[in-house]
Amino acid sequence: MIKVAVIGLDTSHCVAMPRLMQAPDCPKNMRIRGLKTISCLRFETPYQNKEGLDKRQQQLEQWGIKVTENIDEALEGCDAIMLEINDGSFHLEYFKKVAALGKPVFLDKPLAMTVADGRAIINLMRQYGTKVWCGSSIPFCPPLAKTIRNAGKIQRAHVFGRLGKAPSGDSLVWYGVHSFEMLQRIMGRGAAKARAVETPTSIITAIEFKDGREGVVELSSISTYGGVVSGMVNEESKTVPFVMNSARSYYYILRQVKLFFQGAEPPVDMETTFEGLAMMCAARESITRREAVEVETL
Repeated sequence: MIKVAVIGLDTSHCVAMPRLMQAPDCPKNMRIRGLKTISCLRFETPYQNKEGLDKRQQQLEQWGIKVTENIDEALEGCDAIMLEINDGSFHLEYFKKVAALGKPVFLDKPLAMTVADGRAIINLMRQYGTKVWCGSSIPFCPPLAKTIRNAGKIQRAHVFGRLGKAPSGDSLVWYGVHSFEMLQRIMGRGAAKARAVETPTSIITAIEFKDGREGVVELSSISTYGGVVSGMVNEESKTVPFVMNSARSYYYILRQVKLFFQGAEPPVDMETTFEGLAMMCAARESITRREAVEVETL
């Protein structure tokens, strides 16, 4: 049994993930066996007030999870760490507190809210040799893997997803991460430039890749995720549309987290994750400058 410490209580994930590990009412086909949340570090951010934190604490305590405001108490006796902080501006601060502990860390999306913070996290990871993985749950839903297989040699992709409203910071980075990482899983690394436009209800970003391919990310108030992938199969063009079913997305990513905590390599390396953050930050800068912006590299 891998004992997990959860850092943060300002996101629904702080309840959703432990529920799949140990809640008595969790359906058998959703249970992730072999993981157990033993503790949770509580602190306020702009994403959740005291009343909301109290409600979540009560739920976790019913499942035998110790909730504390002392980080040493939260980390005591754990084998692995899940940084579950909704406000990405806190990620660097708390990663600094756990990077040198020699324990695997799952850092829930996004990596950070700025390229500078993301680069600092990567540097700490390298300095201490920390095993860390960061990612969104959406790209691990089964329809996407099937689409990638069917599309053959992929030339272009257009994905769409929700643009949530961030209580603090940049909504594009905070919630756009789902869709940008979906594009990354399809296209791979190699983003060169981003050109984005913003309307009152949406943000549309075109990503130019170094090899000449192109990807488009469309964020709007629509809560559905999906897209269209264009590729080549046996020298013939093929277009594959898809719609994601995210109802079991937490289950799919937590299965990957379990394997990672057991010693497997992360399904997405941190260099790729950094590029995803850099794409989003370049898109925001492009909106401001009204021109294409280069995607930063490590």
